[in-house]
Amino acid sequence: MQARDLMETDVKTVAADDDVADVFRKFARYEFSGFPVVDADDRVVGVVTESDLVDLFEPDDETLWIPVGLPPFVDTLTYQVKPPWADLDLGVDMVRNADRPVSDVMSTGVATVTPDAAVDDVLDLLAGDDPDINRVPVVDGDGRIVGIIARQDVIRAFRDERLA
Repeated sequence: MQARDLMETDVKTVAADDDVADVFRKFARYEFSGFPVVDADDRVVGVVTESDLVDLFEPDDETLWIPVGLPPFVDTLTYQVKPPWADLDLGVDMVRNADRPVSDVMSTGVATVTPDAAVDDVLDLLAGDDPDINRVPVVDGDGRIVGIIARQDVIRAFRDERLA
């Protein structure tokens, strides 16, 4: 069995210069948790997931620095601050981030396979040490996307093989 036997060829993608708001609409329209990001030539340049977009609304640094003392003797104390989700104004964050390009939030260095890759190569990626790999884009020799394999595609193929 090869990657071509497992892959879905009707791949929904987003462009690297698409706005975050456009990608949110795609997540609402399709039941996917991530999309391959492609350039103008359909070459895979990244992946954007729901969690990448959720990260826009979580502060990267939850440390509040409070200066204590007067110059030139200023020390800083560190306090951990974890605001509850209810206190975050997601509407403001959405407006602030809506026109950001996906290239600002996508993951790069995407693991891909070619159509003739062995199923074991796909399994190694999906079951490997990186828990963030939930789908594997299938690319031709020029890096252009020709398909995608999600975990459920592999499970479905093995189920069908056992039933046959």
